[in-house]
Amino acid sequence: MDHVIAYDFGTGGIKASLYTPAGECVASHFATYETSYPNTGWHEQRPEDWWVATVDATRSLLAETDVDPAGIGAIGISGHSLALVPLGAEGELLRDQAMIWSDSRPDTQPADFFQHISEEEWYRITGNGFPPSLYTAFKIMWLRDNEPDVYAKIDKVLGSKDYINFRMTGAVATDYSYASGCGVWDLHNWCYSETLLTASGLDRSIFPDAVASSEVVGKLTADAAGELGLAAGVKVVAGGVDNSCMALGARAFREGDVYNSMGSSSWIAVTSETPLLDDSSRPYVFAHVVPDKFTSAIGVFSTGSSLRWIREPLGTNLDAPAEAAGKRVFELILDMAYASEIGAKGALFLPTMAGGSSLDPSQNVRGAFVGLDLGQGQGDLFRAVIEGISMSQALAVRALGSLTALSGEMLAVGGGNRGDAWMQIYADLYDKAMVRTNIGQQAAALGAAAVALVGVGLWDDYSPIADIHKVQSVIRPNHETQGEYQTLLAKFKRLNEHLCQFAEEG
Repeated sequence: MDHVIAYDFGTGGIKASLYTPAGECVASHFATYETSYPNTGWHEQRPEDWWVATVDATRSLLAETDVDPAGIGAIGISGHSLALVPLGAEGELLRDQAMIWSDSRPDTQPADFFQHISEEEWYRITGNGFPPSLYTAFKIMWLRDNEPDVYAKIDKVLGSKDYINFRMTGAVATDYSYASGCGVWDLHNWCYSETLLTASGLDRSIFPDAVASSEVVGKLTADAAGELGLAAGVKVVAGGVDNSCMALGARAFREGDVYNSMGSSSWIAVTSETPLLDDSSRPYVFAHVVPDKFTSAIGVFSTGSSLRWIREPLGTNLDAPAEAAGKRVFELILDMAYASEIGAKGALFLPTMAGGSSLDPSQNVRGAFVGLDLGQGQGDLFRAVIEGISMSQALAVRALGSLTALSGEMLAVGGGNRGDAWMQIYADLYDKAMVRTNIGQQAAALGAAAVALVGVGLWDDYSPIADIHKVQSVIRPNHETQGEYQTLLAKFKRLNEHLCQFAEEG
């Protein structure tokens, strides 16, 4: 076996990467798919688009390398969490559109559920610290109440990466890490909870059996192999949820390891042997892909996605200037933001574009610009967006740090970790040295590759990951500007509280 393929399956697309048995990434290719927003709180993607993108990414990856497909011996997938793909008895899709992790449409279902068990007890059993409506069980309950014809035909419900595994192998299964985000998983006993299933009214049979992330769930079928351009019989491991695969790839697989994932959404996560639970800040906890470990995190839903959003309403005039400067539009946006002053001349941006997270007093809060002034320009508003994204995560660091000791260094991984200027803002707000390594955006893919390598016996355990990381830069807090950021952070926190109250008043 010369290589394994790792898939990093995220909100905006899927990345296929080739890894050697030594954990070296040889090449990657990214293919996109669209998210639709047909109603407020509805966030949907087409599972067929996932498969088409998987095929595209795989074939493009092979075309860009001289790797012999016959030497690819295993596949591992990291998949975005809390997705709902209902399948019929013949494995057919029951809905063209799947609810993804950020879909918050369940409205009456959580209240009905919590008539049978308190929300606090549910959280303590599951570690599900996101707003309840985001979790799979409540989405299934929504289908039962709003699309009964679909619900009546459900044989199994799968998550994102589990559906791709199904398309590859025909096997219906999940792993412990993905199952731990379904809303009825007992985190402490590593099984579906009979108590929570009873409260939900859902049948245990519709949930797939869970296995270890490194367990081989099947082999690539001839049909799937033909579409992907691979050899039939390639072993496919169960893989894991993105949070846990990224934790592994971010070398957070030992007690107390911490990292900051920066992407469309962002989070701060700590690895431990016991789940880190708190009724106030409500860290969300997933079973780790590493046996007998948990990853506990506090996150923000719309970080990188807020930056992408700003491109349309405020950056439509930047195409020509960016081309003239030989830059991408987003690079020019960041340059303009950094040219503005700390505090963006009074403008504040709240990046809750997809609703509030566990840190916010209201799930219903939505993003906002506040403090707008005729003296502000594009760069100031771009600066406000950058600072808002950074401050929302700083509040998460504070909350998590109140529950456990955090290292003085924060490993930054994901697509949002580039640029010294932005890292300096994080360092000042977090009061921590921001560390970047050679892994960068490959953390989740590396985690998926490692799970595959362990699953087929090429690695005995996950310890090789520590040596794969090579430090590239360390950005330390600037004590001359830290005070300004801490003052700004206090103002940002008050703004968030006021807007959450406004959202609840209707």
